[in-house]
Amino acid sequence: MNRFARTNGRPAGSRKGGAAPKGEFAPPATLTPALPPAATFAELDMPAALLKTLTGQGVQEPFPIQAATLPNALAGRDVLGRGRTGSGKTLAFGLALLARTAGGRARPRQPLALVLVPTRELAQQVTDALTPYARALDLRTATVVGGMSIGRQASALRAGAEVVVATPGRLSDLVERRDCRLDHVRVTVLDEADQMTDMGFMPQVTELLDQVRPDGQRMLFSATLDRNVDQLVRRYLTDPVVHSVDPSAGAVTTMEHHVLYVHGPDKYATTTEIAARDGRVIMFLDTKHGVDQLTRHLRDSGVRAAALHGGKSQPQRTRTLAQFKDGQVTVLVATNVAARGIHVDNLDLVVNVDPPADHKDYLHRGGRTARAGESGSVVTLVLPHQRREMSRLMADAGIAPRITQVRSGEAELSRITGAQAPSGVPLGGGAPAEAERPKHGGAPFRGLGGGPGGAGRSGRGSRRAVEARQLAEARKAARVRRSV
Repeated sequence: MNRFARTNGRPAGSRKGGAAPKGEFAPPATLTPALPPAATFAELDMPAALLKTLTGQGVQEPFPIQAATLPNALAGRDVLGRGRTGSGKTLAFGLALLARTAGGRARPRQPLALVLVPTRELAQQVTDALTPYARALDLRTATVVGGMSIGRQASALRAGAEVVVATPGRLSDLVERRDCRLDHVRVTVLDEADQMTDMGFMPQVTELLDQVRPDGQRMLFSATLDRNVDQLVRRYLTDPVVHSVDPSAGAVTTMEHHVLYVHGPDKYATTTEIAARDGRVIMFLDTKHGVDQLTRHLRDSGVRAAALHGGKSQPQRTRTLAQFKDGQVTVLVATNVAARGIHVDNLDLVVNVDPPADHKDYLHRGGRTARAGESGSVVTLVLPHQRREMSRLMADAGIAPRITQVRSGEAELSRITGAQAPSGVPLGGGAPAEAERPKHGGAPFRGLGGGPGGAGRSGRGSRRAVEARQLAEARKAARVRRSV
């Protein structure tokens, strides 16, 4: 029996079910029948202020995951929800959490509701999404994440916050400092629980969950659910309502998946032409060094690119995201730190410059596009020695991508991605780093294409870059002469 089983007339959860998809566990069977889905927000048992705010925010009808889980969450049931990124999970748990917290007033250091998330960016996105609804109910929120002043966060908790959105590490620090107590938390949400376990947060998560009210409500939402999450479900959720989409949580009809076979000497010429397209794009690489190197290279090629990774300070990360969202930056070059918690409207392309390590990373990276019913494409650049592993990854993700052999400058690359030749006019940021072979075997950065001497198209790209730098230097010299 679940050691936190509640004496509310509902039996404790048990695990049943057949074989789970690869890498995932079979969700527990619901012992108490679930309430039927809601066709509209108006038929839900929510405060009038929430319904009015939904209308004011332009939210007309619930997404499927909201329609399925909200009636049960509002009734106090535990919820286990899986839906792809961008499917509306934040409001699915957020509206229920706020409605069930409405009317409460937190004492200093004693929040009433808690949302745990794996990354700072996701914490900020959840806070931003919930803030107008919390204000409508006169509920105070506090965001508790690393990389920011712990003193200010402690002050916010001392002043009283009904709802806390937190990363596990920073919240554990504040609890240890006695700036926060969790024994009054009535509603707890774990968002993207699988990533928290993947990042090694499991000990902190369980320690925090052990401190919230044992008779409270728990909701666990994620784009993927794997066996690492199984122990959280069995230990902390009682007879949960289960809402789960098919295993390919990222393979939706509004998203296209392309695997582009490229050759090493041409990989970075191809990458640069994709980056120079019209419209915004996120490009994922494995390492911070690779991200910085590609960003410098793109800026030297005239592309408005910016880097985002864990080595940046939180103010830098926040500023970069703001510039990407308002269009000052058109290409966000990032590690997996950007794979969750980033929502940008009208982002129709994600590029895996380095193929992801597993199918979960693929789904989360791809989930930055085709959000909330919009369309989008995910493109993965694959070198010859990576083809077999990429085929296995796609099979695990339940995706049948379109596979195309491409080269830089070809019409087919432009048709799929919108690729075009870059301006070649440097935007600053210094020269590319010393040439170094990337992790996945791509060519080093030399000009656009990387081969020694810049063979083929990469040689023409190198000459364009040199000519552009010479032109920029001549213009600078002319400005100096005019100022003398």
